[in-house]
Amino acid sequence: MRVLLVEPYYGGSHGAWADGYVASSRHDVELLTHEAQFWRWRLQGAHLTLAEELVARNDRFDVVLASSMLDLAGFLGAARSVLSAVPAAVFFHENQLAYSTDSGGREEHAVALINWQSAAVADRVFFNSTFHRDRFFAEVPVLHNRFPDRQHGSLLGRVERASSVLPVGVDLQRLDEVATPAGDESPLLLWNHRWDRDKGPGEFAALVTDLFEAGVDFRLALAGEQFVTDPEEFSALGSLLGDQLIHYGFADDDRYVELLRAADVVVSTAHQEFFGVALTEAVYAGGFPVVPNRLVYPERISDRFHERCLYDGHGDLVAKTRWALEHAAAARLIAADQHEVMAAYDWSVVAPIYDDELEEMASGR
Repeated sequence: MRVLLVEPYYGGSHGAWADGYVASSRHDVELLTHEAQFWRWRLQGAHLTLAEELVARNDRFDVVLASSMLDLAGFLGAARSVLSAVPAAVFFHENQLAYSTDSGGREEHAVALINWQSAAVADRVFFNSTFHRDRFFAEVPVLHNRFPDRQHGSLLGRVERASSVLPVGVDLQRLDEVATPAGDESPLLLWNHRWDRDKGPGEFAALVTDLFEAGVDFRLALAGEQFVTDPEEFSALGSLLGDQLIHYGFADDDRYVELLRAADVVVSTAHQEFFGVALTEAVYAGGFPVVPNRLVYPERISDRFHERCLYDGHGDLVAKTRWALEHAAAARLIAADQHEVMAAYDWSVVAPIYDDELEEMASGR
């Protein structure tokens, strides 16, 4: 079967998702992409230039799988000469409704509306977690109420029925090499998230400061994707920790894998997280997770370890992280159990599920 995968923001986790499915699918998956920059413009305008490229190729496909960074309604209209009878699915990595309905202005409502319209025209709507699906449909009526009339409420039930959860595939097998024992080194605390405000860098820096001032023995690695400027809270950690800070900044994949394998504890302080690729990688590689009792995280951690791994508030975050750093043997047993949980997100497991879903779409079932 020929699958057209459309990703207007081809980089970072979006690019890894697209490349992973291409490499792992039993189908012939062809990419149609733009560069990963100017995200708002990609969401608002990429459908026309991508459709222009597709029409010029005059290729034929059995099914379309589009990222949520695409205006799918506009794309299908602009490419109708080659896609008029082709079923289309949209995959939601994230959604703008969760941002726009809090205090967003007119422009935020506009990009959120694009996400909703993509879902409304799709034959299937995939979300990367149950939390994400539930959050999306909770926010749709709030978004609709921003507009004066004919608010699309009659479409909501059909879109809900067309939706399901389809996890992100992650290349976990590259982490399978056994880590070198750390010997007498202090336990390693890892931050491997995007360096943006919605990931809570200030809360993490406060955790590190409290652990240091309490005399807890640890080393720290600050990795993850970076953008224009470092959070000022992170900048201060270098002078505080000295040699205890063993990595600071973006890590290429070889170094990143090295850090994942060496990490004893991985922490998230995120305020927005719909799946958690960074957490999945770190826990699969052997890190003990300390994560918020909110967002997608209760869904990612086995119920029997919620009390040990999920925190409520800063004091609980400090206490749980300190316990994991000071009780390495017990923490390793829990991490080993969660390794098997995370293995379910490897592309070798997830890609066949995608394949089956798209085959079902193409056959009209």
